[in-house]
Amino acid sequence: MSDQSTGATYAAAGVSIEAGDLAVEMMKKWVAKATRPEVVGGLGGFAGLFDASAFKRYDRPLLATATDGVGTKVALAAAMDKHDTIGHDLVGMVVDDLVVCGAEPLFMTDYICVGKVHPERVAQIVKGIAEGCALAGCALVGGETAEHPGLLGPDEYDVAGAGTGVVEADRLLGAERVRAGDVVIAMAASGLHSNGYSLVRHVLLKEAGWQLDREVPEFGRTLGEELLEPTRIYSLDCLALTRAAEIHAFSHVTGGGLAANLARVIPSHLHARLDRGTWTPMPVFQTVAEVGRMETLEIEKTLNMGIGMVAVVPQESVDAVLAVLEDRDVEAWILGDIVDRAGDYAKAEGAALYGAYA
Repeated sequence: MSDQSTGATYAAAGVSIEAGDLAVEMMKKWVAKATRPEVVGGLGGFAGLFDASAFKRYDRPLLATATDGVGTKVALAAAMDKHDTIGHDLVGMVVDDLVVCGAEPLFMTDYICVGKVHPERVAQIVKGIAEGCALAGCALVGGETAEHPGLLGPDEYDVAGAGTGVVEADRLLGAERVRAGDVVIAMAASGLHSNGYSLVRHVLLKEAGWQLDREVPEFGRTLGEELLEPTRIYSLDCLALTRAAEIHAFSHVTGGGLAANLARVIPSHLHARLDRGTWTPMPVFQTVAEVGRMETLEIEKTLNMGIGMVAVVPQESVDAVLAVLEDRDVEAWILGDIVDRAGDYAKAEGAALYGAYA
């Protein structure tokens, strides 16, 4: 009697088609909440469809596109077994890059790579993405969940996304609109957002040995809860500003910190003066700085320091901008101004902070 061996299967290699199908079924109700009238069809096709006939109302529509991930913040979500907020971070990182140029975010797609498909976990991740899209006013038109056993551990995953927006050509925002005398207005962040987590994890978890369930009195909650605070999504707030007042530029404060990101929308002949004394960073930033014995300039070029978005506006727009943001429950304040490069600022690289924190 000859030996018979079972042939190789996808499941034996670590990939479960059934688990993937279940995950899709579980996420459908959340994706349905992240839609727009222009979306054609539903989840399950090979490509998401969006009716572009709405662009006919534009004289010269420009499509804007952006893609991003959330970095090592996913490691904290996995460690805490809390997966329903990381999608907010993903959406914020993408759509707020789009709105910087004045573009209205229209739709997103996502990519979730896992070591092993846990349907409930994947559904929770997509739930967060869908909720983020709803907050941003854009649709989630599709995505991909890939199972990569051997490349990732069974409880490891990563997320990425891409978004598309549209802006009228003559309403495009950016450095070419910025003028000397413009005012720089800061919009408060919800926390660390989704940048600098390699530094934060190194300082607090590795070097200091803090545990995620550690109660931190300055935070009023555990370390893990503070670190998982979702990224604030500003797209609808910024679009409201463009309708209410003249805006010259926005800057999304992500990797590189406040000065470096603002410098990206300041023309070479101008300089932004930003006053540290206009705000006090949240306790989490002070904690990272103190525990890591970090110099001010080092932490400022890595973390957002409590400012997630910046608007550069003419003087006559300041009151309207602050009023709109207050009405939308976005904490905002005058951070600085735009000046000609001269004297002490001749060697500056676009933007610089001065003074001490309040």
